[in-house]
Amino acid sequence: MFAELQSLEEFSRMKQEEPALLAYFSTDACNVCKVLKPKVYELIQDEFPKLKMVYVKSDVLPDVAGQHQVFAAPTILVFFDGREYIRKSRNIGLDELRREIERPYSMIFSS
Repeated sequence: MFAELQSLEEFSRMKQEEPALLAYFSTDACNVCKVLKPKVYELIQDEFPKLKMVYVKSDVLPDVAGQHQVFAAPTILVFFDGREYIRKSRNIGLDELRREIERPYSMIFSS
């Protein structure tokens, strides 16, 4: 499923190395997160297989959450070429997320 991040350094390295990265910020106490996470995973696996996915426990890695101004759970950040393109918090619609990822994803992986 999602690779779980262990440090801010690991996240910074992945943002630079991966052409496309989705970070799913959550906490163990967030029930909405537990329902949404497998749906996001399935969407990305089915439609955007080259998009690397990582899971960030905001309560375990508050430095990662703070550095990226993530103060709500769940929050999804999508990076392309190291830059943040998409930010979704709390009420996240999968159709809207899919539409927003499609264009930059197709531009990067069109070859």
